[in-house]
Amino acid sequence: MIKFYRPKVMRTSKLQHLVFAVLILLSGQTAAQNVDDSLLLTPFEATYTAFKWDDDVGTVKIRLEPLSVSQYSLTYSSEVSKFFLSDERFEHSIFHVKNGAIVPDTYYYKRTGTGPDKQLELKFVSEPEKRIEVADAADLPWNGETDNQLYRLDLAHRLANGETKLAYNFVNYRGEFKHYGIEIVGKENLALPYGNVDAIKVKLIRDNNTRQTYAWFAPSLSYTLVRLQQFKDDSEQGDIQLSSYVTL
Repeated sequence: MIKFYRPKVMRTSKLQHLVFAVLILLSGQTAAQNVDDSLLLTPFEATYTAFKWDDDVGTVKIRLEPLSVSQYSLTYSSEVSKFFLSDERFEHSIFHVKNGAIVPDTYYYKRTGTGPDKQLELKFVSEPEKRIEVADAADLPWNGETDNQLYRLDLAHRLANGETKLAYNFVNYRGEFKHYGIEIVGKENLALPYGNVDAIKVKLIRDNNTRQTYAWFAPSLSYTLVRLQQFKDDSEQGDIQLSSYVTL
């Protein structure tokens, strides 16, 4: 069973959520306004069906929840199997919002299943000098890169603001620096397990031309990711499609 990665900040309990909400009401502000009016994050839990060659091969879950007024937890978990192959992945990002920007604090990745298991732990440190601490490895320089998950949250926010020129530098789940350009493809109506939704389709532009990745974000669901599809050498590697969505 996959367990949450828990650094110094623990996940908020229901009682803590209630106390947090009361304090916000007493202050006369929403949590997002208390941090920065330019960045509104809607806590949610989304479940996706994973497809391979049109076959249902597993599930994916993404959850965003507040830890405090300015700090959040974002988790990704997936369980996929096809014939005798299996793959389970878990990612956990803890981050804060500062001056309208998403700033990473810690990142954890674990992969198990067919083939070698993998794990990565990162800590983004600002003082006395900016650096990325890597568990059991040498530190990396930090020049404003985000982690393997958080660029999707920022992308959703910028799409909601109508921005079209976007690019991201980040550290992937292997601990490597990567760059993605973002191309706005257009609007599409999708027939998903969740139902029909209107979405904005984008293409991730990467240095590796053998892979093509497309993502769809739904304005009606706070620009949440509703579909992610990837190809390699024109052959589909995977496709996740939204099956349920709730706000927290």
